[in-house]
Amino acid sequence: MLLLTPHMKLLLAIEPVDFRKGIPGLMGLCKNHLSEDPFSGTLFAFRNNKKTSVKVLIYDGQGFWLCTKKFSSGKLKWWPNSKNLTSQITSNELQILLAQGIPVNAKLGKDWVPIN
Repeated sequence: MLLLTPHMKLLLAIEPVDFRKGIPGLMGLCKNHLSEDPFSGTLFAFRNNKKTSVKVLIYDGQGFWLCTKKFSSGKLKWWPNSKNLTSQITSNELQILLAQGIPVNAKLGKDWVPIN
């Protein structure tokens, strides 16, 4: 089971990705293009060129999960636009994004507050 938690590092790849890539191809993108370790437990989210699908890659300590969401209608309303290769978001923002919402418009509280 894949669980999104507030303390996880979640990265969106800014540029669209060829969705014919599977786990090995996306691992290679993480390592060689994004300069990130695919074995780190970071959740990587990718979009296709048409903004009709999202792929999520994550390593859980035993193996890789590759999840694909193809929207039955419509497209992503938002994806970050940056000169950087990735954009970090929170677990709540990713859930809004996957529901075809606009995370930057949501007035969310802090995801994670350490207890002192």
